[in-house]
Formats: sequence, structure tokens, C-alpha cells
Amino acid sequence: MTTNHHNETDHLWHPVSARYGCHLTRQQAHLWALVLDSRAIPCCIEADGERWQLLVAENQMESASRELQLFEKANFNWPPPPPPHRPAAGSVLSTLSVLLLLATFHNLTLMGVSVPGRGLVDLYDLGTANAGAIKSGQWWRLITPLTLHSGIVHLLSNLTIGGTFIGLLCREMGGGLTWLLLLLSAALGNLVNAWVHPSTHNSVGASTAVFAAVGILATVSMVRFRQHLPQRWFVPVAAGLALLAILGTEGKETDLGAHLFGFLAGLCFGTAAEYLIGTFGVPGRVLNRLLGTLSGMVVLVSWWYATGGTLPRP
Repeated sequence: MTTNHHNETDHLWHPVSARYGCHLTRQQAHLWALVLDSRAIPCCIEADGERWQLLVAENQMESASRELQLFEKANFNWPPPPPPHRPAAGSVLSTLSVLLLLATFHNLTLMGVSVPGRGLVDLYDLGTANAGAIKSGQWWRLITPLTLHSGIVHLLSNLTIGGTFIGLLCREMGGGLTWLLLLLSAALGNLVNAWVHPSTHNSVGASTAVFAAVGILATVSMVRFRQHLPQRWFVPVAAGLALLAILGTEGKETDLGAHLFGFLAGLCFGTAAEYLIGTFGVPGRVLNRLLGTLSGMVVLVSWWYATGGTLPRP
């Protein structure tokens, strides 16, 4: 490729852009020149003020035009425009509030609670994700284990790791939608986990919801940027699986099934939610508050059923 260079054969060179009835920008002229160079078609660039022309030998005009047409067709609308900017839909206040409630509830379980007509009860016995009880129809055990933890280390790990991912989701979707998606994903994860384990299997902890948050975040990135580098659509999911392998398999009491199924459920609900948000937009403040209230009611009703239809008192 040459630029602004002519010799005695100048009269045999013609602007290939003339076939398109346009003048090229400097960037486009150089891009087309690279395309022709890659196909071993001689060309040169000529500048005329702010206008640029790509000159091709007369006997190469047909080949050059064909190659440029193929290039433009293959790269039509590429690169795709970036996804529209989405302002923060919420703050981390709802995340911090729920994390504080989880810590407070953990202290309540250590103190013991009394249920009218039943006296002191063991919340762990009433609320764990017991596979046999879930299979027999105690649906509330899909939700109540999310508020129970085996110890302070278990609680703090979920608060710190989960708080990070859930806080990001709350800013993306709003607190109400985020917590509803987490409850649905965690409940589905606990349900599948119960069916693949024997009836004696028990588990507790919010980590099912934490890994659901990882799955939802993965699909948010995958769906929103699906037009960019389509051959790499799986990268966010692969990153989530790597995180699952790093954080979700350590410890002798780790329930890998709950983590895995929570993550997979998050992928499902996250994909649906992101497509709906792309169509209808992020829920407004009022709707998010309603969804947040609904999420809180689901937890309260689950514990109401777990305690025999009566609310416990300290």
C-alpha cells in the first residue's frame, strides 16, 4: 500500500469508492486498504483536503470491489453499539438492612425462643432444609434455612461474600427485585438439592442465595452484552463456575449441592429477569418496594408455618 504516490501508470488507477458514490474518511480509507492488502490487491490512498480516495489498478477493480463488498457485508453493524447506560436502580441500604437482620436473627437462635403452646423450641429443628421433610410437603423449609447458620464463621462468610454480590445486584435491579429473585432461586436450589439427597440430609445457611446472586450476575453480563463477541457469551458463566469452585467447595460441612443448584437457579431466574428488564425497564421505586415487602412476607410466612402457625417470642 502506498499513500499520495503516483507514477507513469497513474492513468490506470481509479478510485474504488467512486463505485459507491462517496468519499471516504481517512480511517475508512486505511481500513479498506488493509482489506485489499490482505488479499494481495495493490492499492494506494490519495488525500484531497478532508476527502480521501482509495485507488486501485484498473485490472483489479472488479476483484477489489468484490472483496470490499464481502468485507462490508460481514461487518455490517459491527461493532454493535454498547448497551444503553443503566443508572443505578437502588442503593446498598436494603442489602445492609437484610444482613443486619440475619445477624440479629442468628443471635436470637442462640438465645432460644418460646412459642405459645409449645414452650421453648429449637429453630434449627423447625427450619433446616431437611430433605425428607421437604419431600413430604413442608415447603417452608425451602426458605427458612436461608436465615439459619451453623456458627459465627458461617454467618460472617455469608455476610461478607454475599453482601458484595447482593449489593451489586441491588444497584443493578433495585433491592425489591433482587431479594425476590434470590428467594426464588434459593428456594428452587434447595428443592432440587433435597430431591437428589437422601431423606436424612440437612443443610442451613444463606449460601444458596449467595451463589444464586453469582448466577444472576453472570447472566446479567451475558444477556446485556450478548451482541459483543458472541463467541465469548459463556465467559461470565465460566467465571461464575470458577467462583463456585473456589468458594463453594471448601469445608467439610459445605453443601456443594445447595451451592451448585442455587447457582444454576440463579442463571435461570437471572436470564428471565434481564430479558424482562431489557423490554420493560428496571422496576421503579414503588414497585421495588412492593417486591421487597413481598419478599419479607414470604420469609415471615415461612417461619409462621415452621412454628406451627404462631409467631415465636424471645
